[in-house]
Amino acid sequence: MTKPPMLTAQQALEHLLVNAQVVAETERVAMQAALGRVLAEDVKSLVDVPPVDNTAMDGYAVRTADTQISGSVLKITQRIPAGSMGVALDPGTVARIFTGAPVPLGADAVVMQEDCAILEGSADQVQVNTTPVAGQWIRRRGEDLTAGKTALAAGIFLRPQELGVAASAGLTHLQVRRRVKVAAFFTGDELSLPGQPLKPGGIYNSNRDTLLACLRSLGCEPTDLGIVPDRLDATREALRKASKDHDLIITSGGVSVGEEDHIKPAVMAEGRLDLWQIAIKPGKPLAFGAVRKSDQTDPSNLSEAWFMGLPGNPVSSFVTFLLFVRPFILKLQGRDPSPPPSYWMRADFDWLKADRRNEFLRVKMNFQGGLDLFPNQSSGVLTSAAWGDGLLDCPPGQAFKAGDMVKYIPFNALLT
Repeated sequence: MTKPPMLTAQQALEHLLVNAQVVAETERVAMQAALGRVLAEDVKSLVDVPPVDNTAMDGYAVRTADTQISGSVLKITQRIPAGSMGVALDPGTVARIFTGAPVPLGADAVVMQEDCAILEGSADQVQVNTTPVAGQWIRRRGEDLTAGKTALAAGIFLRPQELGVAASAGLTHLQVRRRVKVAAFFTGDELSLPGQPLKPGGIYNSNRDTLLACLRSLGCEPTDLGIVPDRLDATREALRKASKDHDLIITSGGVSVGEEDHIKPAVMAEGRLDLWQIAIKPGKPLAFGAVRKSDQTDPSNLSEAWFMGLPGNPVSSFVTFLLFVRPFILKLQGRDPSPPPSYWMRADFDWLKADRRNEFLRVKMNFQGGLDLFPNQSSGVLTSAAWGDGLLDCPPGQAFKAGDMVKYIPFNALLT
């Protein structure tokens, strides 16, 4: 029987995203608990930011009509620290003013203190040694935020800077989407957890810590179900357990067709499954489907938990998570699952062995503005990803030489 053609990365991703549906539940949380959450509704500012025109510098508030000649000498009639309001500025006078203080009525510029000098022997006479222009060093009312206007849009992943914007808008709580709940388990009798003695022929399970950390970096709520024995009954039981309270189940290993690979028959028994061969390297096998939720109290409950089975090799598992699991989760969260930013950069190495698959090479930016290649690109060498700071997206059948421009995707764009 003829094998179906391998899917391109884009074809696989399109199929995944068609199926993903946004988690509907939301909750209201205090600002201090909102980091790493996804905003469920637009945030409107309660105030103008800044609330009044204020100075961006320590210096002197002036009328430009009085300072058209460098060296003008004017009288200091008031002192305005931040948090205080001055009085209207009379012609021929200036106000000593400090960063953040409201600009007094009548002043139309601020001259920083480095451009001014107090006349010797005088406490209230200042020489302005420049010719300021109107608006200089003044932050206008509402130039950052305007009361009643949207400060943050729904679907934003809340980083520290977004929380700062919400706070400046006067908010104390935010409406966010429920965290996507993801269960993860790992198959392979050769696996041991770090800290345990290694079995003969065994290895430590690196995929567990890598994938759980990836899930946390995306703001998910992960559940670690550990290592599952290479038995069909144990795999089915793990799937039933994982389906109960989770939106998505992720596994690593066991998605091939060998006698000890039980993921495929287990998922098919507990739900439905597509096993894809994707034309990428590293990665190739990817399983996608759904597992019926176990609900003993309501036999009519037909809801499902999504399932994604990743390869067992550590680099393959990591790369397929970034390329396919991440955008799927973003859509569940109500975020934009569009491809991450990529940049055309110069390759500082030759790549002459073109592959028929879309390759994702582990690379690092160098101080000359180009990209260096990790020498061992094996799917089992996870140090290539720790050494690198991104992936080089090499199209199928394409070779290149040092000096050619290539597509670079930084890891920091793939882990948020």
